[in-house]
Amino acid sequence: MPNIELPFEHNKIDINEDPHDLTQCGLYQLLPSEGKKHVEESKHVLQYLHMLPLDTVGTPKFYPKLTRKMRAIKHPNLIYPVNQDISVHICPDKEDARDYYIPIEPVLFNNFDGLIEEVEKKISVLVDKYEEPENAEQKRVILTSCIDEVCEIKTEPNGGGNGNGNGKIQKLISKFWNSYGNGKKVSVTPFELKAVKYLMIRDKVGLGVLDPFMHDPNIEDISCSGLGNIFIEHRIFESLKAPVKFVDKKDLDAFVIKLSEKIGKPISYFNPIMDAVLPDGSRINIILGEDISKKGSNFTIRKFSEAPLSVLQLIEFGTFDYVMAAYFWMCLSQGLNCFVAGETASGKTTTMNAITTFIPPRAKIVSIEETPELQVPHHNWIREITRPVQGKGEGEGSRVEMFDLLKAALRQRPNEIIVGEIRGQEGLIVFQGMQTGHPAMSTFHAANVEKLIQRLTGNPINVPKTYVDNLHFIVMQNAVNGPDGKMMRRITSVSEIVGYDPYTEFFNFIEVFRWNAENDTFEFTGNMNSYLLEHVIAPKKGIPAGNVRKIYKELEKRARILKKINDSGVTGFYELFAVLSRMEAEGVV
Repeated sequence: MPNIELPFEHNKIDINEDPHDLTQCGLYQLLPSEGKKHVEESKHVLQYLHMLPLDTVGTPKFYPKLTRKMRAIKHPNLIYPVNQDISVHICPDKEDARDYYIPIEPVLFNNFDGLIEEVEKKISVLVDKYEEPENAEQKRVILTSCIDEVCEIKTEPNGGGNGNGNGKIQKLISKFWNSYGNGKKVSVTPFELKAVKYLMIRDKVGLGVLDPFMHDPNIEDISCSGLGNIFIEHRIFESLKAPVKFVDKKDLDAFVIKLSEKIGKPISYFNPIMDAVLPDGSRINIILGEDISKKGSNFTIRKFSEAPLSVLQLIEFGTFDYVMAAYFWMCLSQGLNCFVAGETASGKTTTMNAITTFIPPRAKIVSIEETPELQVPHHNWIREITRPVQGKGEGEGSRVEMFDLLKAALRQRPNEIIVGEIRGQEGLIVFQGMQTGHPAMSTFHAANVEKLIQRLTGNPINVPKTYVDNLHFIVMQNAVNGPDGKMMRRITSVSEIVGYDPYTEFFNFIEVFRWNAENDTFEFTGNMNSYLLEHVIAPKKGIPAGNVRKIYKELEKRARILKKINDSGVTGFYELFAVLSRMEAEGVV
């Protein structure tokens, strides 16, 4: 198991002290009203504050909710709630560029191993009487009920369950307990009971010490690069380090093996690499052994967000602006083909997810991915995932690749094909689909438009050069440094592919949007000069050839509509899609 090493010497307190007494102290009185409300519901947070050496660490500020504006805080020392059980302390480290991310759990860094071992022995008789639970929620309910049955509160000798509202389960457990148990319960304090429940559910149902990070929606990435600390990529405070630390390679190997077994894809020294998708949709990669990873076993979890970021939220974050969003809206509503390209972790998939709200609401969409990351708001959505070779113990079946799924998708009469990422021969199938009138979107790794075309037309993709102009526009997105030195994600250019000259072997494209790094704004360089708006979209909308520049008024109108929707308070991904769907049904756009 990893060590928990706090970055300070903490004060010792009596964990069984009545938390109500702590509310009489001056520290509680200093908290804002939101902070007082939270610590009253989650009293272990107030106990944590009393453990802090405030003279060296300082008094952390309490924030009930984080905002993007807090990125400007240079040395954050703050606490925010994740849920009733978990809060987080962001604590500065003056000797490192990374600050600390400290989960505040009900266990308060005390050792409950002996107590948990005693409880586990008691409930082992009970859990054997149940069928294997079908999901994590069933497992949690059974485990909680068993703990309630075998424990009693010291101040309530006749207690034995603190009432979880499930009478049938309690009666069934009591029957087994009377028949097979020894009748003697484990005496615990209220705090110990809460800690035992939390720890056992965290370790038996969740991902153990990693579980607090999985509950925080502000986390994008959790990684262990070998011996040393676990690192966090935070949406607001960027790169942070957790007090969870591996100091022994054998412990690290044992941890990742156990982690892989819990996920249901056991790893071994014979098969040392594992990719999987967690129940919440997050992606995990594990590599076992120092023979292929010199710092020791490592793992990375890319967190899944239940609700994707919307176009309006990305505008608020500065990824692009209203005019660019209106341009995407006009292009995608007319079935134009689009690639979102850039480097790793530049936000390509996030942007592609967001702009799917501009695909007509009645469209039939087929998405194809290696690992499920895409989120589409449309009801008629077929989501297909590749299948690796299934070995012994994983059932029978052959490999199903993106190439196979794409060929099948072309026979499903989709209005839009979305490919998670193009890397190989499946790219040729996508362009063949475009050639036959199947609109497509995808992400692509490339540094610029020229490199993108080179990769498309070279091995192993081998798209014929005469097919490339079926790709109507390319969105280039990058992670860049802002004036304060912090990383930002920006669409740095949008380019339209005009055509290919076979004699000169030259591809003609127009840059219609460009990011200005000097003032962090976007320039509409294609204003009154957009090939797609004037020569593709305007004719589709019935605008006469002599009046094609009327299309720019439509672009301005849509930009104003998006801003008005945002100003009205509608910002979410699904909410925005619902509004746009109603507008189309009513003929507003």
